[in-house]
Amino acid sequence: MADSSNFTKTKQAIVLTDEDWNVKWQTRQIGFHEKDVHPLLVEFQNEMINDKTKLNIFFPLCGKAVDMKWLADMGHNIVGVDISEIGLKEFFEEQNLPYFEEPVAEIPGAKVFKSTSGNISLYCCSIYTISSSVIGRFDGIWDRGALVAVNPCDRKRYANLLLSLLNRDSRYLLVVLDYDPTLITGPPFYVSESEMEQLFGSTCSYKLLKNIDVMTDKQRQRGLGYCNSKIYLITPKSIS
Repeated sequence: MADSSNFTKTKQAIVLTDEDWNVKWQTRQIGFHEKDVHPLLVEFQNEMINDKTKLNIFFPLCGKAVDMKWLADMGHNIVGVDISEIGLKEFFEEQNLPYFEEPVAEIPGAKVFKSTSGNISLYCCSIYTISSSVIGRFDGIWDRGALVAVNPCDRKRYANLLLSLLNRDSRYLLVVLDYDPTLITGPPFYVSESEMEQLFGSTCSYKLLKNIDVMTDKQRQRGLGYCNSKIYLITPKSIS
């Protein structure tokens, strides 16, 4: 077991840049990509959709998530953001969706890839260059692997950005990991209950929907005693 002082030094050293994530895609280090629709999204989709149709749904750090096609096929409008052009193009190619490319006038160097059907728009840029003036506001957010991938030192900035994209009646589904952070480091990074409160508690209500064991043999070999996946529903507090 690593002592806490060593962990602190290691944790501070793990700060991934946009280029690091691009390299992961180039070298196919994309174990974070899931080939099937996430089972927690399937189980709790209506917590976000709330029996509504044609919602605007945001995918932060979307990669080539097949969940986007699944929700788009239901008639929802999908907007994603990722730094990797490789991942975004592979999404359209693997889902057999014709698309076209446009520059994003408000963000120098950014591109947006749009399905010809008009209901999927994927922005290729740093997520921190995005704002509601560029992509609008959203009825739902599906965050399966984004917050846990963000450098811990950037979490508050990330959370504030996502909160700025919410409508007053938005529903934000967030999946985080719970494990002993003194034993291993991320990404995916550990997110504590107290940090949930710090990030979202002042402006939103949040509710734990499910806590499931996702322990693997590989994690046991790395020294973990437990690893749980938690899904939260986050909703803006009522403004009186």
